[in-house]
Amino acid sequence: MQTKIHIIGSVGSGKTTFARRLSEKTGIACFELDNVVWKRRENEEIHDVKRTPEERDNYFATLLNREAWIIEGVHSFDWVMKSIQEADVILVIDTKYFVRIYRIIRRYLLQKLGREKANYVPSLKIFWKMFKWNHQFEKEKVAILKKLEMYNDNVVSLPNNKALEKYLVGEKINGVRDGFKKAGGI
Repeated sequence: MQTKIHIIGSVGSGKTTFARRLSEKTGIACFELDNVVWKRRENEEIHDVKRTPEERDNYFATLLNREAWIIEGVHSFDWVMKSIQEADVILVIDTKYFVRIYRIIRRYLLQKLGREKANYVPSLKIFWKMFKWNHQFEKEKVAILKKLEMYNDNVVSLPNNKALEKYLVGEKINGVRDGFKKAGGI
């Protein structure tokens, strides 16, 4: 059984929602890399406080020492490589660019209406940053995939919701494309 799972994808790719669903199905705790970088504080004037690199690394080490985990996030910094190295499976959620743009807009509107919870204060500034991060991920995707090549046997590409659902229900992984396994032969 895969007990250490690292999920990579751009903002709006569905990685957090998928990680939570996978966590519910498997009973394995999931952690967002954004929450490793930031101390979340509700009901305070300053909502998020960035951890020092030492605090971040120590906190991350405690997560990695768990017997099982699901870690999701796109941080491509050196400090994240330890979880990629230890992962039984690395899921790359590669949702189409314009689907992600739609999801960013939808998420922002739902958060502003109070219908979706956010780990941050949904502001126009963060909204525009999400577009920037989405575009940046698209430009950096090739480099990210290159870093993952040495873990090819553990990397599964999930390009759309259909593939995510197939993975979630445990359907077999069929075929190989571009060195990465593809879910459900999609």
